Amino acid sequence: MRTQYYLLGYLLAGLALLLSPLVPAAAQEIVTRTKSGTFDDVRFDLGNAVIATGVSVQSEGNIAAMLGRTAADLGATETVYSRAEFVAFCSAKFSRAMMDADPANIAFCPFVVFAYETKAKPGEVVVGYRRPTVPSSQSDASRKAAAAADALMAKIVADTVK
Repeated sequence: MRTQYYLLGYLLAGLALLLSPLVPAAAQEIVTRTKSGTFDDVRFDLGNAVIATGVSVQSEGNIAAMLGRTAADLGATETVYSRAEFVAFCSAKFSRAMMDADPANIAFCPFVVFAYETKAKPGEVVVGYRRPTVPSSQSDASRKAAAAADALMAKIVADTVK
């Protein structure tokens, strides 16, 4: 019986070692800015800001609608957002630089920016993105490429809220 427990312990320890690289060393920072106005106007500005950078929109999603559709199934009684959407896009230039530096940087693609308005603060639209922060153990090229992608998304958000 003890042998089985020891074997199970070794298996769990080995599994933890194998999966440990998949756990991020630090949480990624979420950058947000706010803009007063209607959600539709701000969301329109966000889409235009993405397109103005010359990248192609890969997909768009309505997070508020998804939460609304699944609320009853999950027993949710509160509404988080009045509106919430995301825009996912790829940039051949920025994505290529990141993946040339380290193939594992595929984890950051596609890039995503979002906009939401909560029920609690109507007329205040939050716009933002998750920073593509690579671990300090990665190469200078990888950190430089992530910083360039971060600057691209920061520009999109800044252009949206101006």
